[in-house]
Amino acid sequence: MVLLLPWLFIILWLENAQAQLEDEGNFYSENVYRILDNLLEGYDNRLRPGFGGAVTEVKTDIYVTSFGPVSDVEMEYTMDVFFRQTWTDERLKFKGPAEILSLNNLMVSKIWTPDTFFRNGKKSIAHNMTTPNKLFRLMQNGTILYTMRLTINADCPMRLVNFPMDGHACPLKFGSYAYPKTEIIYTWKKGPLYSVEVPEESSSLLQYDLIGQTVSSETIKSNTGEYVIMTVYFHLQRKMGYFMIQIYTPCIMTVILSQVSFWINKESVPARTVFGITTVLTMTTL
Repeated sequence: MVLLLPWLFIILWLENAQAQLEDEGNFYSENVYRILDNLLEGYDNRLRPGFGGAVTEVKTDIYVTSFGPVSDVEMEYTMDVFFRQTWTDERLKFKGPAEILSLNNLMVSKIWTPDTFFRNGKKSIAHNMTTPNKLFRLMQNGTILYTMRLTINADCPMRLVNFPMDGHACPLKFGSYAYPKTEIIYTWKKGPLYSVEVPEESSSLLQYDLIGQTVSSETIKSNTGEYVIMTVYFHLQRKMGYFMIQIYTPCIMTVILSQVSFWINKESVPARTVFGITTVLTMTTL
């Protein structure tokens, strides 16, 4: 009987500890529910943070998961990115057990978000499998991190005079659609050098080498006001070796082959004809 007493105390202590953990978990959940309910009470997502006062600053950065393909014919390129935006909304400040609330995409529709659009985008797709690919985090000081996974098809003006030794700078331009710079400004979150990341394995292009990227910002004027435009330039250099193997070398060999017909006996008409036709067909299929 004496030997069983320590085990009984251990069992009782474990049950008590488990009950305390469950109570703490329930208390934590109830606090989070209460925080979210209080945050959204009286919140109007039609108005930007600081409406009528300070300018709203939206900090951005981009992580490129896949770059390409690049089309010379359509003068466009495609890439898959994680597009991140960070801003502060004083109305969403809270105090509680958690410093950061990681919420699902349903919360996004209940608060104000920037109306960012891609100015030179031909087509942009937000991924929704298996659920909308969106990340939403809220900090105690009202700072919001909002990340989306996008596939962007954008315009890339090209000057092909120096083909195949040409290079191009394909831009990606984005900004606010409706808010002028007196209400919203965009900045690079990590500075001009580190706000756009392109891993080497993300840019395996057939005809080009992605040699780097640069960023800039500018203000443009329109009939409705002045707007801040952020621009990323992806610098491409055409692969000379690819075109030497695929085009130039076959053309040189075909021209040399076409000269062989002049060394064939003039009375061997079928042989000369075959060489001539073969040369023409080869040139048309390159």
